[in-house]
Amino acid sequence: MRMLEVVSSLTVTLCLLGCSSNHPDPKTITLLIESSPANLDPRVGTDAQSERIDELIFDSLVRKDEHFNLKPWVAESWGTRDPLTYVFHLRKGIRFHDGRALGARDVKWTIDSMVDGTVVSSKTATTSYQHIASIEAPDDHTVIFHMKEPDSGLPWNLSDAAMGIVPYGSDKSFNLNPIGSGPFKLVKNEQDNQVTIVRNDDYWEQKPKVERVRFAVVPDTTTRALELRKGSADVEINALTADMVRSLREDRTLVVEQAPGTSVQYLAFNLRDPVLSDVRVRQGIAYAIDVNPIIKYLWRDTVRPVASVIPSVHWAYDSNLHPYPRDVKKAKDLLRQAGYSTEAGKRLHVVMKTSTEETSRLLAVILQQQLHDVGIDLEIRTFEFATFYADVVKGAFQMYTLRWVGGANQDPEIFEYILDSKSFAPRRGNRSYYSNPQVDTWIEQARVELDQEKRKQIYAKIQQQVLHDLPSLNLWSLDNVVVHTARVKNLHPDPVGNYDFLRDAEIE
Repeated sequence: MRMLEVVSSLTVTLCLLGCSSNHPDPKTITLLIESSPANLDPRVGTDAQSERIDELIFDSLVRKDEHFNLKPWVAESWGTRDPLTYVFHLRKGIRFHDGRALGARDVKWTIDSMVDGTVVSSKTATTSYQHIASIEAPDDHTVIFHMKEPDSGLPWNLSDAAMGIVPYGSDKSFNLNPIGSGPFKLVKNEQDNQVTIVRNDDYWEQKPKVERVRFAVVPDTTTRALELRKGSADVEINALTADMVRSLREDRTLVVEQAPGTSVQYLAFNLRDPVLSDVRVRQGIAYAIDVNPIIKYLWRDTVRPVASVIPSVHWAYDSNLHPYPRDVKKAKDLLRQAGYSTEAGKRLHVVMKTSTEETSRLLAVILQQQLHDVGIDLEIRTFEFATFYADVVKGAFQMYTLRWVGGANQDPEIFEYILDSKSFAPRRGNRSYYSNPQVDTWIEQARVELDQEKRKQIYAKIQQQVLHDLPSLNLWSLDNVVVHTARVKNLHPDPVGNYDFLRDAEIE
């Protein structure tokens, strides 16, 4: 494809022969980030940088493993007395960074202060904790959640990234001096410059190997690559273009680590549109698309095909799913059944909206060529992101492409957010206006089912049905790509793409 040949020529050459190598601090890892955290109060900060740094400063009740199963953490065990009562038993001997003991009233205060809104304003609490009737702390090491209705997702919403335990009484000014019980302590937070954390030598669990981590704010992508090559920074994760990563792989002073991630790129259809309301049209588009050359030339093999919004390593993922293959004949047959053909005057015309971001624009042009082969004329309309996203939220589109990023798709309850007929945009994330009563029923069944294996079976049915109905087409998941200096050892990205690898990373 000529467009892909053009894309493949856009390699960034980073020649720094005139730069001398810096002498980095032997006790400090410098990690490059694109922007400052917005708020390091874990009850408030929901941006990516705030959440990732907070996970190192604060502990949660439970934690996720590599398959997103929940494991004990501050809570050494938990269970249900009945479908409306969760009981968590806390470990003894855990202390906050200022020496205060962490107990049940701290956990209760953390959630209550979000839910009632009297101390902090938290949008996530509105949905994450909406089914909590009350929280009880009968003693220092027991927390009891009384529910309005069964909610199998409650433990998930008490895990890392979803919550961080703050000391009892923490008020609106807590962000100025956040104190947690996690493996690192905050020592400096300079807006648009840096955030510095140091090892918590009194940590109750395994202590970090590295003494200090400095998060350096470097907004420019090219500058981040140059800092790594000079040795003035040690690590970046998912903050370089695919072409830059390709170039840096040839630098012997740097190491590139790559592992499956959770962010998913998708192509959405407006099911209220008279053309795209026909499932044959949506399936015809899916069969017309070949993601393999896009993955190779546009993404440099840093993404991989997917069939579900749920990550393939997730316990809820249905391994029987398969992405739509490129099948021009089948695409033409489906479009013909829907009343279209490749003849002039009978070709299908659809409009795809996208942002001005370079990768999105290039993707749209490639899709335009591929769809043309089966008799679809794709018109591309490009907007600044704010305008583009506003149109998406209010339903002013036929097709668009975006990503589910961060922790959005790590909890299978995302199906309620993006598929339930009660979740239409702009209120929630069902921006395709998809409505299937059977899927609605399955979503409700999964929410109240506490047995994980039974939930998995229900989620498999949802994924299979949605793959057929195609309110959106999942294109690929983005790998987590970490570039680091050779002096940093034992650094392994996990599927979430957070900074948890800093717990085990070492400086040689």
